[in-house]
Formats: sequence, C-alpha cells, structure tokens
Amino acid sequence: MRRAAESPEAERNPSGPPLCRPPRIGVGALLWLALPSAAFTVLTNGYRIVDQYFVQGVSVAAQAAVSASVFVLILFYAAFELVAAGAGPLIARATGAGDLERRRRLLGQSLSAVLVQSALLMAIGVAAAPAIAVALGLSGAPAAECSRYLTALFATILPLALTPLIDQTFLAMGNARAPLVLHALSLALNVALTPILIYEAGLGVVGAALASNAARGVASALGIWQLSRDLGLRSAHLWAHGELRRILRIGAPMALGTALFAGVYWGLLKTTVSPLGAHVNAALGIGFSALEGFTWPLFHGIALASASLVGRALGAQRPDLAQRVLRTAFPVSTVLGIAATAAFYFGAVPLTGLFTDDDAVHRAAAEYAVILAASQLFLAWESLCEGVLAGAGATRVVFWCSAPLNLLRIPLAWVLAFPLGWGPAGVWWAINLTTYGKAALKGWMAWRGRWLRLDL
Repeated sequence: MRRAAESPEAERNPSGPPLCRPPRIGVGALLWLALPSAAFTVLTNGYRIVDQYFVQGVSVAAQAAVSASVFVLILFYAAFELVAAGAGPLIARATGAGDLERRRRLLGQSLSAVLVQSALLMAIGVAAAPAIAVALGLSGAPAAECSRYLTALFATILPLALTPLIDQTFLAMGNARAPLVLHALSLALNVALTPILIYEAGLGVVGAALASNAARGVASALGIWQLSRDLGLRSAHLWAHGELRRILRIGAPMALGTALFAGVYWGLLKTTVSPLGAHVNAALGIGFSALEGFTWPLFHGIALASASLVGRALGAQRPDLAQRVLRTAFPVSTVLGIAATAAFYFGAVPLTGLFTDDDAVHRAAAEYAVILAASQLFLAWESLCEGVLAGAGATRVVFWCSAPLNLLRIPLAWVLAFPLGWGPAGVWWAINLTTYGKAALKGWMAWRGRWLRLDL
C-alpha cells in the first residue's frame, strides 16, 4: 500500500501551503479507482454471502433468520455512515486542496465519534435482539435463531463500525488498493473461520456472526495502523475540535436514507414477506445478499470512484473536471447494468440453486432474479448519480430523491402481493417500479449540475 507521502497530494510548495493537485479524469483514471472499489465492495458484502451459504446446512429456520437479519444490520450500518459518509467528501476536498493537517483532524475526530457510537450500539443491540426478531415478523425457530445471530454480532460490533470510515478515508485520498487488500484478507479469514465455528465448534448461527466480526477485526486493526502511519495521525487529533459538526451535517442525510432503506425492508418483511412464508424470507436473502451482493458492488464501485474524483476536483477548484466525471462514468455504468441484467435473467435458476436445496426457496429466489433483471440497468444509473451527488456533498438531494419512493415500497408491495394476488412477485415488482423512479430523480438532479456550486 502506497504511503501518502509518495502521492502527488502530499507534495508541498516550498514557499507556502501544500500544492493543489486536481485528479486526472478519464476512463482509465475512473477504472483505476472503480475496479478495486467494486472488488472490495464485493468482498465487503462477502460475509453475507458466506453466512448465507454455510447456514443452509443448519436449517431453513437459520437461513431465514440470517436473511431477515440483513436489513437490521443495514439499519445499524446507517449509524456508522453518519460519520463515514460525512468524512469522505470533506477528506476528498482536503486532499484536492493539499490541506494535510485538516485531513488528520477530520480522521481523528471521526474515529472518536465511531468509538462512542460502537459502545452505544453494542448495548442497544444486545438488549434488543429478541425484540428485533419479533419485530421482523419472525416467530418460533426463525425468531430464536435470529436473536442468537444478532446478539453475537452486536456484542462484537466495533470492527463493523470502523470498516466504512476506513474505506471512505482511503478512497477519498484516491487509494482504492488498500481497502481491497484489507477486505480480501477479511473475507479469506471469514471463509476459513465460518464453517469451523458453525459446525466444528457447534455454534450454529452464533459461529457465523463471530467469524464475520473476528475477520473484520484483523482487517480494521491493519487499516487503522496504515492510515495512522501514512497520515502522521497522532493521539491529539482524536481530541481535536471544529470538524465534527460539519461531518455530521453532511453525513446525516445519507445515514438517514440508509436507515430508512433498512426500515422499509423491515416493513416489507413484517407486512408482506414474512406472511408469505419462511421460504420467501429465505429467497429475499438469497436474492439481496447473494445475487445483488455480486452485481450491486460493481455499480457501487463506479459510484465510489466517481465520488472520490468529484470531491478532489471540487477541492482543487476545478468544477469542469468534476462535471466530466459524470460524462465519463455514464457509459461504463450502462455496460455494467446491461451485463447484470443478462446475468440475472439467464442465470436465475443455476445461480440461486447454489444457495439452497429447498424447492420452494429455489423457485421463489429464481423468480426474484428474473423480475429484478428488469431494474438492473436503472440501478446502475441510480448508483452513479448518487455517487456524484454524494461526492460533492449534496447528500440532502440524495435523501429526498430516495426516501419517498423507498417508503412507497411497503404499501405497494402489500397491494400487489395480496389484494392483486401476485404473491412474492408483487414484492419484487414493487422494488422494480420504485427503482425506476429513483433513477429518474437522481439522474435529473445530477444533470442539472447545481452540486458543482455547493460550498461545504
């Protein structure tokens, strides 16, 4: 991993402040960041795929519990995004402006905030795990397994909390290789530990949770060490003042949007998915965690790369370069969206069959893949526009383009599934229809270009 001192951003003007170095913009520069970003996003979501794969040998109840837990974890992830999503654009602008001391202050205050968050969420999560399982609409064995899984995850939550901030910091400085290496190490450890703790140690779903956070713990420790060394971070930066309010102001809309997204799926589980049966719960987990766990990271990789380039370009006072990012990335996102559409549609049966031996679960998951194929291109465009807007710090725009349509999914899915009699297909089509709307709104806001003039 390259030290920050070797990067162009670290060069200083001998007669004054650090030199501003705008990023190069082009397909090559975009892919240089996007490919490792996509790869480490796949690896980031890999723990869900690993858990989903290995728990199938425990029971259908365990698989349904892990599937339902995904959206609880996304809800708690929103708390970590409050800091990470706010720090990312600010660190990117500080990098583009060559203000290295401000980068240290931003990271130090962010780390302090995450430590406080982790302690609070650990206590809340452990105490509320049984109630959360019931609130998801689970009962009996699935509820018991869900409670055990969540309790173990929340009791060891610190590595999960640190991961988004570490990723955002590296990316904001234009370094996508470091998080890729860290997530590769984490996933390798997770794959090795999960079957041992689930089966050899006899811990079941608890073993899956402990394996995930133990593997993340190793990677997070290495990531903090690398950032501290590269940035010259000192303990005094943890107690610095003046940046936290700005971090939280920018991060709050993204965190609220993520929390709302998770809450919507929670509502879907309670009102529609769980009443349709445990097999539909498991199918949603396979489709969301396994299938989209591979395709969405590709879109997100382009978004992360675009956000980094936009933030550094604006920090260097080059809005023309920031605008070029959107034009450069759009064709790449389009190609990826078409490829994902083909993979979902033509690979529905064989791909979903890798994650279940249950016929009912397999049929529902394959239906999910075929129907969701119709929205993959729009999801790719939505993700790109969100990355550009978030990289500029226009996080409120992202929130208002997403929140109303995400909320609409709950009543729309129920109407399509029950009164209209579409069953599970109604849930999948509710997701599609609202994705079309979000892509249109975010695309319009990105095209208008007001984010180019946003002052952070």
